[in-house]
Amino acid sequence: MDRDRLTAFTDGVLAVIIAIMVLEMKAPHGATLHDLVEILPVFVSYVLSFIYVGIYWNNHHHFFHLVGAVNGAILWANMHLLFWLSMVPFATAWMGENHFAPVPTALYGLSLLMPAIAWYIMQTVIMRQQGDHSALRHALGRDIKGKISPVLYLAGAGLAFVNTWIAGLLYFAVALMWLIPDRRVEKSVTHTPAT
Repeated sequence: MDRDRLTAFTDGVLAVIIAIMVLEMKAPHGATLHDLVEILPVFVSYVLSFIYVGIYWNNHHHFFHLVGAVNGAILWANMHLLFWLSMVPFATAWMGENHFAPVPTALYGLSLLMPAIAWYIMQTVIMRQQGDHSALRHALGRDIKGKISPVLYLAGAGLAFVNTWIAGLLYFAVALMWLIPDRRVEKSVTHTPAT
């Protein structure tokens, strides 16, 4: 099967996810700068989630340059990823509306953890389909960032009950780690044809 339908569908779903998140930001009822301060937590949670969705889109775009064809297992692994990403708007809204209270902040960390797990599963399915000479496996190498991220999400979710600022900083730190597209994959895309 051709990968273009999968990537086009993914692009559309991610665009809808971003649209849902921005629609959750309601304009304040007042007309002063102080009224804007009241919705600042909603805006901050939106910005962080927008960055995360952008990171997934960017890396998905790069990864699938190393995939020439998809099978049913890859399609379902991709749907699994999109399912968990579609939960991010809910967690984003709940955390922002409740001004980073412990339970919503912990749930937000779990809403970041689940797409990370789904990403790992999709990656594994792709490498299995590609076989021993997987271009993706070669590009990823040891995948240190991919192994550290879930640990930091779990730590953030747990620490949300101690201090939500620490949890937020951990979530932000993971975003910073992934903000620049994975250079290993980018480098492989320029040197390896899709298989």
